[in-house]
Amino acid sequence: MRIEQAENMLQRKIIAKEVLMKLPEWFGIPSSTDEYVENSGSLPMWVAYQESEAVGFLSMKKHNDYSAEIYVMGITPNYHRQGIGKMLFEYAYEWCQSNKIEYLQVKTLDDSSKDPFYAKTREFYYSMGFRPLECFKTLWDEWNPCLVMIQKVVSEDTTVRY
Repeated sequence: MRIEQAENMLQRKIIAKEVLMKLPEWFGIPSSTDEYVENSGSLPMWVAYQESEAVGFLSMKKHNDYSAEIYVMGITPNYHRQGIGKMLFEYAYEWCQSNKIEYLQVKTLDDSSKDPFYAKTREFYYSMGFRPLECFKTLWDEWNPCLVMIQKVVSEDTTVRY
């Protein structure tokens, strides 16, 4: 297994589409999936490869000098629970540190939805150090309450800005 940063816009879109299409339990709304694919083309992306096959990716979105988010992340089902998500997260976290980002966020489905697939997603983010900040019940739509989870990015260069 190797992790590489995808440098080409078209490559990022192709990888995002290939992986997300294998995850209908998480990415089952075609218009949302299309938006993730399109936007991933212009965002920093790390890709997990098993030999020549892209089996997972993570795209980052910088909001401002202080915060960024894991915009979209996916690991193909045959590679779940093998540490690939953690490896991708570590690359993203290091990117935040090198860019002096202080806060990292991720949006996921709130536990009020009772979706078993997203319960696993939240469990993963908790294990990576994220904590719930706020639920926006209608940000996506009333059937998909959006939970924003955050964490402080710790860096040797982190200074308090007043």
